[in-house]
Amino acid sequence: MSPDTISEMLKRIEQGNVRFLRLQFTDLLGLPKNVAIPAVQAEKALTDGIGFDGSSIEGFARIEESDMLLKPDPATYAVLPWRPHENAVARFVCDVTGPDGRPFEGDPRHVLRRAMEDAAKDGYVFNTGPELEFFLFRMFEGRPTTQFQDAGGYFDLAPTDLAEDVRREIVLALTEMGFEIEASHHEVAESQHEIDFKYSDALHTADNVITFKFAVKTMALMRGLHASFMAKPIYGINGSGMHTNCSLSKDGRNAFYDPDAPLQLSKTCMHFIGGLLRHAPAITRLANPTINSYKRLVPGYEAPCYVSWSASNRSALVRVPAPRGNSTRVEFRSPDPTCNPYLAFAAMLAAGMEGIREKIEPPAGVNKNIFHMTAAERKSTGIATLPGDLAEAHRALLADDLICKALGPHVVEALTSVANAEWDAFRTAVHPWELDCYLATY
Repeated sequence: MSPDTISEMLKRIEQGNVRFLRLQFTDLLGLPKNVAIPAVQAEKALTDGIGFDGSSIEGFARIEESDMLLKPDPATYAVLPWRPHENAVARFVCDVTGPDGRPFEGDPRHVLRRAMEDAAKDGYVFNTGPELEFFLFRMFEGRPTTQFQDAGGYFDLAPTDLAEDVRREIVLALTEMGFEIEASHHEVAESQHEIDFKYSDALHTADNVITFKFAVKTMALMRGLHASFMAKPIYGINGSGMHTNCSLSKDGRNAFYDPDAPLQLSKTCMHFIGGLLRHAPAITRLANPTINSYKRLVPGYEAPCYVSWSASNRSALVRVPAPRGNSTRVEFRSPDPTCNPYLAFAAMLAAGMEGIREKIEPPAGVNKNIFHMTAAERKSTGIATLPGDLAEAHRALLADDLICKALGPHVVEALTSVANAEWDAFRTAVHPWELDCYLATY
């Protein structure tokens, strides 16, 4: 960071009457962490970084190699609008390094930056635009419940949508933090909502995803509600997805658009889709990282579970929305908002770039509703199924050399530890369903 940049940041902090700074980073599970420092320590943070113990962070270092530094990224500076304007609080998203200043290989932000630098060798910038869905539930005695806040449906208005005011406050807060909000609406399920913000390069977007979830949870809690980004909190209704629109730009132009090609989709776009489909099972481990994620990836609730693509069909894993020109993009529909966006985007980009470099042709697009096809019909058209649970998805990851290389051995090893621990705990737990089925019978 140049002396001029540091001087400019210190001036902004002083002029904004900022008294505290939150240095934010993300653990392997995609959960935001932070350390708060008084503003008088800003110059030290911007110049040398602030030390912390990485051994207590999920997926970070072992205790014998735990000394780490947080290095603020000046482009991520934002004042937290829900804090008092007097003695204001601001935040930086930070990169994690070792004591020698080298990037920490387990930092999810570094994993994505490394994938983007690889794509840049071919002149590409990777852009993403995620659509995050979430539920607003009531709180009881300070604890979240699954009681609905409203009984609204898709695109409903007040008085049916009682959370309209909460969404408005969230939009205003995010706008103050630099987001360009494109839409806000009630989703299909009761108490389910979606707020969409403008796409950007994948690193900026991943930062925004973490900030978005943090801001939504904070604003909901201030109104006595719990915002949940859990993939499938309630059986029998839609879960929450994070459909991710993605595109590549080159020399300032959308590399997915070709006005003279079939469907006006360039070879670059088709090969990118081919790469996504080839590596979809391994990407699923990053895009759907919890045991609960796989309760969403079932037929009947608008979530994809079959490896296919289409120019219009929402039952396909990869969909190409109608807009063309600079808006040409592919929508990868499997991710849910529990994912670590840095790792998910890095895996998607690595897969797409292999598709481009190896000229992987995708299979024929599927325009029929795949959920209504029989197993024999799917087999005859070569439509495979996404992993059905976390254990299967993790095996697919470990078998995929490309995605493992994109993540790096440290991250793969840490993800393996997490998957093994969670799967073993889930496998041996006695579920209420088992008691309902067997207790009285046997």
